[in-house]
Amino acid sequence: METKVEKIILVYNAKSGFIHGLFDAGHKLLSPQTYQCSLCSLTHGAFKERGVWRQFRESSSIEFEFLHIDEFEEEYEQLEDKFSYPIVAAESEGYFSVLLNDEQLRSLKNVDELINALKKRI
Repeated sequence: METKVEKIILVYNAKSGFIHGLFDAGHKLLSPQTYQCSLCSLTHGAFKERGVWRQFRESSSIEFEFLHIDEFEEEYEQLEDKFSYPIVAAESEGYFSVLLNDEQLRSLKNVDELINALKKRI
């Protein structure tokens, strides 16, 4: 029997906070090719969430949680695994599993490829 995904957790390769957000936005504008978070580049433009992505997640019956590295490591400190960020993970019946790792996310060219990859895994 297949386990139903209850929550998708997106962990961005960035720290939380206003100052970090400003720095990240500037970095994406000035030097997008060197920006370290492939997940953020897929789901967001320089200043806001991409419309196609927002429509996908809002139409889904699955809960989405968006975390920065520091928030994730605090909330999920019980996990013994070490991750290379960003990651997209799933929570199902109390279990945590990685759906897309950093390498897989870097291979995606656009938000449509991200959505298709998630649809295959959930």
